[in-house]
Amino acid sequence: MQHLEIQPQNIKLPEGSIEKQTTTLNLGPTHPATHGVFQNILEMDGERIVSAEQTVGYIHRAFEKLAERRPLYQITPLTDRLNYCSSPINNMGWHMTCEKLLRIQLPKRVDYMRIIIMELARITDHLICNSVVGVDAGAFTGFLYVMQYRELVYEIYEEICGARLTTNIGRIGGFERNFNNTVWTKLEKFLDEYPKALGELDGLLLRNRIFMERTIGAGPISADRALNYGFTGPNLRAAGVDYDVRVHTPYSSYEDFDFIIPTGKTGDCYDRFLVRDEEMKQSLSIIRQAYQKIQEFKGPEAEVFHADVPEYYLPKKEDVYTKMEALIWHFKIIMGEVEMPKGEVYHCVEGGNGELGFYLISDGGRTPYRLHFRRPCFIYYQAYSEITKGSMLSDAVITMSSLNLIAGEMDA
Repeated sequence: MQHLEIQPQNIKLPEGSIEKQTTTLNLGPTHPATHGVFQNILEMDGERIVSAEQTVGYIHRAFEKLAERRPLYQITPLTDRLNYCSSPINNMGWHMTCEKLLRIQLPKRVDYMRIIIMELARITDHLICNSVVGVDAGAFTGFLYVMQYRELVYEIYEEICGARLTTNIGRIGGFERNFNNTVWTKLEKFLDEYPKALGELDGLLLRNRIFMERTIGAGPISADRALNYGFTGPNLRAAGVDYDVRVHTPYSSYEDFDFIIPTGKTGDCYDRFLVRDEEMKQSLSIIRQAYQKIQEFKGPEAEVFHADVPEYYLPKKEDVYTKMEALIWHFKIIMGEVEMPKGEVYHCVEGGNGELGFYLISDGGRTPYRLHFRRPCFIYYQAYSEITKGSMLSDAVITMSSLNLIAGEMDA
């Protein structure tokens, strides 16, 4: 049952004027429209927001401190629980951070395989965000319709690693196994079917008068203010700044691909919707390019799915049973007995919500000395009070959705 607490407050006005009364409204932490367990304390003048105060901490799990007592591989499942709408990006961003510390160079085919999975994750992230914005504007049908295409992507994940939402996909140096024919078949099915569905979602919302009136001018932010708050990702690009980690500091061979960075002008809910909509189309293009590049590999190169790093990559099971060296490496990796080199690295990727970074300090032990996750949601949620001030209560909900606030990412 939802608990709604309303408290009247008196505001002191100049002498001779009429006293005005406001109310305090708790929007969350159990309100279904918050899409997560966090709270906004709104001071309301009727239906208009006078001020807002954000509260996080309801699902704090101490990920960073837990990670400092775990070997590298056991940290991967912690990254799943940040932005769980696009968890493979979190997994691979962490693995790239480890590879940067360990100075591991990946084969091109592995880079392209990673790009396919990360762009699929970006599509599912934006798909959820944009369809939920439609729900909060009153258009529930589109959400139900596009969810079946998210399922197609989850079936691809499931075929690769056995998991769907929290994937633990990939390994330091590449993947656990090569993609089988079923993966490629399901990928082709998604590439064939999803563009039409995305076009139908556009037709439902883009020029819909009700949707436009609900989103245009709601929750705007200027480019300067967005930069001052530390915005990245679609929310920054919607304000007109074309910063994208994939282009400005390329990783995983993104420099080999042609794609554009969509930007908006006003940074409002409508622009954020448009930016994510176009990014899904660009992700489809990137996936097609990567798929074509992978098909060009012939012979032994066509079977490569990880780098040669025996210290961090589990040997084949048949080798573990027959070769002493493989058995030793298997034991050391599983038991977390491989020591890391000393060093200090920061690596970031373009996550579903923006720059997802990992700051890792190693003192040469078997676990990180210090580890910090840069979660984009936690950073841009600070601006929520500013961009909702003076707006209506209904705008508070749709602004929250268009920012794509993920509670798991705000509250590590």
